[in-house]
Amino acid sequence: MQTTFTAAQLADPHVAESEAILRKCVHCGFCTATCPTYLTLGNELDSPRGRIYLIKDMLENGRAADEEVVTHIDRCLSCLACTTTCPSGVDYMHLIDHARIHIENTYRRPLKDRLVRSVLAAVLPYPSRFRLALSAARLGRPFAGMMKRIPLLKTFGIMLDLAPEKAAPASDSTRAGKRPAENEKRGRVALLTGCAQPVLRPGINEATIRLLTRLGIEVEVPAGEGCCGALVHHMGREEQALAAARRNVDIWMKAIDGGGLDAIIITASGCGTTIKDYGHMLRLDPEYAAKAARVSALAKDITEYLSTLDLPRLEPKRVTVAYHSACSMQHGQKIVMAPKLLLKAAGFTVRDPAEGHLCCGSAGTYNILQPEISATLKARKVKNIEATKADVIATGNIGCITQIATGTAIPILHTVELLDWAYGGKAPEGISSHP
Repeated sequence: MQTTFTAAQLADPHVAESEAILRKCVHCGFCTATCPTYLTLGNELDSPRGRIYLIKDMLENGRAADEEVVTHIDRCLSCLACTTTCPSGVDYMHLIDHARIHIENTYRRPLKDRLVRSVLAAVLPYPSRFRLALSAARLGRPFAGMMKRIPLLKTFGIMLDLAPEKAAPASDSTRAGKRPAENEKRGRVALLTGCAQPVLRPGINEATIRLLTRLGIEVEVPAGEGCCGALVHHMGREEQALAAARRNVDIWMKAIDGGGLDAIIITASGCGTTIKDYGHMLRLDPEYAAKAARVSALAKDITEYLSTLDLPRLEPKRVTVAYHSACSMQHGQKIVMAPKLLLKAAGFTVRDPAEGHLCCGSAGTYNILQPEISATLKARKVKNIEATKADVIATGNIGCITQIATGTAIPILHTVELLDWAYGGKAPEGISSHP
């Protein structure tokens, strides 16, 4: 793609990066075939190619974002299926990140949008606040229908519909400190506990700690660790996202310097995609660039790390698993085979749902901010999963778990919960017996 940025514009390293990304696009349109929003809406501007044109025009002309640009950028799930499809290597992720920052800095959203986004950014990244909000949601749930009929409160009504009946009890897995390896020590890792996940499904990190320590891995939960920053990063709130990244880099560097780490284990693939990008996010910060790159290099999805431990192959079980590959796993981190191979080695029969490359519609806060598109994608995903006739669904991202669970009666678990169960752990919630 030909560009006409001025030398003055290109002096800005963010603009220079976006210009280099834009120049790789050859207008081929392969991305439209795998873009969930284009397949759902049929609008060229809701495809990656269409958004690229809008971003180019906005940045090249130095214009503030307008309503049309914001509408189509907001509809992007950041599922990154387009990057997997693109034959030219267009780095769409960092281009859309830049566009969102530009929107945040140059566009004043309507009051209700500003209110909703501020609440999400102030609540979801903080477990104690999120837990309190879920408690309040129990009181507000009877009023959800009425709230959805009031434009200013519609999104809050949608939030009440999505909120679980109650938050899970506080878990010991979030307590800072070391969990010693059982038997002979084979390694040492840090575990990201996360923000929303320990409130919604603490059993995921509990299973991770049990499995790793049984395998001889010492697990440390560092004190002071917090949200990875993904949620605000995808809202274009750059400084808030970078502050979260810097805090975690400092915490993990203490763990690295204090005893060494083989890996930083992440059990939510959406977080993993962001943490693996810390090196890029902080590349212009002379104090943090090298440290962030070191942290990113150590970040590993739990299935990515387990694949290095040579787990024993177990006898086949009469349990069929539909594996849903989260977008942040398959497109963001390019981890495709490891989870399925681990499940098969553990004795499960694994089935791939049709259209596995398409997003389930969760995408962080997308199911709150774009509920209609999200609901359409969820229905499509659930239909494909149920067609496998599986006993259980496995995936690697808390957002996908909560989204898909609202559309099907098939139990849905994190991959590590099934692996912990197979290798001697307790049966996950919703599963009544050992395989």
